[in-house]
Amino acid sequence: MSSTAKLSAKDRIYTLLDANSFVEIGAMVTKRSTDFNMQQMSAPGDGVITGYGVINDSLVYVYSQDAAALNGTIGEMHAKKIVNLYRLAMKTGAPVIGLIDCAGIRLQEASDALTAFGRLYKAASMASGVVPQISAIFGECGGGLAVLSEMSDFTFMAKDAKLFVTSPNAIAGNNVGKLDTAAAAYMEKSGAVDYVGEDEVSVLNKIRELVNVLPVNNEDECVDTCNDDLNRPTAFYDDEIANPAEALSDLSDNGLFVEVKGAYAKEMVTGFIKLNGATVGAVANRTAIKGEKSKEKFDATLTSDGCRKAASFVNFCDAFGIPVLTLSNVAGYTNCPCDAKSIATEAAKMTFAFANATVPKINVVTGKSYGTAYAAFNSKSIGADMEFALTGSEIGTMDATLAAQIVYADEVKTEEALKEKAAQYAKEANSAENAAKRGYVDSIIDASEVRAQVIYAFEMLSTKREVRPTKKHGSM
Repeated sequence: MSSTAKLSAKDRIYTLLDANSFVEIGAMVTKRSTDFNMQQMSAPGDGVITGYGVINDSLVYVYSQDAAALNGTIGEMHAKKIVNLYRLAMKTGAPVIGLIDCAGIRLQEASDALTAFGRLYKAASMASGVVPQISAIFGECGGGLAVLSEMSDFTFMAKDAKLFVTSPNAIAGNNVGKLDTAAAAYMEKSGAVDYVGEDEVSVLNKIRELVNVLPVNNEDECVDTCNDDLNRPTAFYDDEIANPAEALSDLSDNGLFVEVKGAYAKEMVTGFIKLNGATVGAVANRTAIKGEKSKEKFDATLTSDGCRKAASFVNFCDAFGIPVLTLSNVAGYTNCPCDAKSIATEAAKMTFAFANATVPKINVVTGKSYGTAYAAFNSKSIGADMEFALTGSEIGTMDATLAAQIVYADEVKTEEALKEKAAQYAKEANSAENAAKRGYVDSIIDASEVRAQVIYAFEMLSTKREVRPTKKHGSM
């Protein structure tokens, strides 16, 4: 089977699941409507194949839309089959995976189709935080179906697929030639999509990789046998600290790091690693990416998109009991004019997500951590259970030179005097050792010790219980 060929709805399921594991449900279900000569139109399975199978022996429920049957449009019975799948998933506690290839709502069924969409939204909403939901788009995903796909925890797209609420050509002053707002590349950079694959097979393989590191429901623990050395030294060179995707791979069992939303807000890294066989959600801010052909640099600051990305990821981890690890190298907030209108709001949401999460949380300061941006980024003061700092890292209100200009304004008259006072301020107020003396940091560790120290800390925190004020939920 060619990896570049467009697969059928059923072939997508067979490629996704373990061999010979798929069991179809509702194969005989078909449309009821006879309006607009619908009785003459063939719709096997009402345009969607539903059933269950396993991925690496873990139960999953799958629906795959069939564009060859009424263009895969969603009508009453089509939606009913998917809702039934959600009902079973909620009862048995297993993920729901939607393989989307659909022209949208079935116009011939009018209010029946609209009600069907509402029931789909309700089913996805009820399952949120109970079982993981993954959507993969292989053809068109437009209108209300785009909303459903974004209600998933993770969304994947094939390179040639389309995702839109409003078609690019229907946007005033726009057309596909000018700006294809439905394109996979556009959606990936906007944060709407977690991963874009070159072909359908690569997307399906990526889903298998993700499912392997996720718990099957909110009461499950995703723990595998670990055959990596728990005390293995970590390199954590300067290049790795600058690009935490490399540092996290170094830290994880056997180098496993499953990144999500890698093309969106690149200054913030989110993804899953394994520590002693257990899945851990990792969040870290990036300052550089070094490639063979290019090099990207980022300020060590929190941006609106970065905060939004981190908050969403932490909320998912907390819902499914996945411990959170942060690698902190935060010098402040972005000062970009385009972020000025949203940075306070998005930073507040990120701060709330970290503070509100009750899962075990560990912060490792890897570089410079300044100001309230440091406090907001999973510091011990907002609820991190343990905080480590690498030897030579800094924790303080701001850069020592800037602080010296303010604190010693009347004393600094020369450049030499400024350097002297900056060095004095850095030693007395900006060192991680100073924070450790006050109990804000639990331990100063060498870079080579990070894996061992973090693993043992999470083991210690495995029975963590935290009592919170009685309330329905927060309002952030």
